[in-house]
Amino acid sequence: MKNVDDLIESAAELADRGLSKGEIADELNVSRETASWLVERSGSTTQLSGNGTTTTDASASGPQDIHVDWSAIGRDSKRLGHIATAMADLLAKHGEDVDLTVGIEKAGGPIATLIARELESDMASYTPAKHQWEEGDIEDLGGTFSRNFATIRDRECYVVDDTITSGTTMRETIEAIRTEGGEPLACVVLADKQGVEEIDGVPVYSLFQVISVGKDD
Repeated sequence: MKNVDDLIESAAELADRGLSKGEIADELNVSRETASWLVERSGSTTQLSGNGTTTTDASASGPQDIHVDWSAIGRDSKRLGHIATAMADLLAKHGEDVDLTVGIEKAGGPIATLIARELESDMASYTPAKHQWEEGDIEDLGGTFSRNFATIRDRECYVVDDTITSGTTMRETIEAIRTEGGEPLACVVLADKQGVEEIDGVPVYSLFQVISVGKDD
């Protein structure tokens, strides 16, 4: 995807497939607010350009966000494996006794699987509340741990996702792990759009930090 118009088109396609706005946010690596804006723009602001083609007026009034496209890594298992090795290395300072890696679905799951293999740990999977979110207060919803993977109770663990946009999903996952009796020791992501060093006392590591430089108009 090269520009905002491409993101709007992708958001429309995902909405037509029945994905919630929270799932769209996850697929496009943007905030829930940005996902809502993209879906709304896709349905209401197309206009005819001078050459007779249909374009979208993506004005500067939209939300301030950064889209991270890591599909060049995700589409190739060898590349993803190398990235997982690097992410596992960031966690290595916490010792070799941690035997559980928790992946945040959807995109965090495949990365966490490869990290768990690298660390020789068990694998757990968490589906965050945003996958059910359309509008309103996300606090009214709840995430779930998959029963098809390892349980959390009384275990130290690592938490893995692809990106941090606001930190809400990572914070939710940390709280859910603690509610289950587990103890998250560290989190790791591919890209951090907020420059987060820790969440609720848990250190956060990232391969890349994305920093927006500029001044408000």
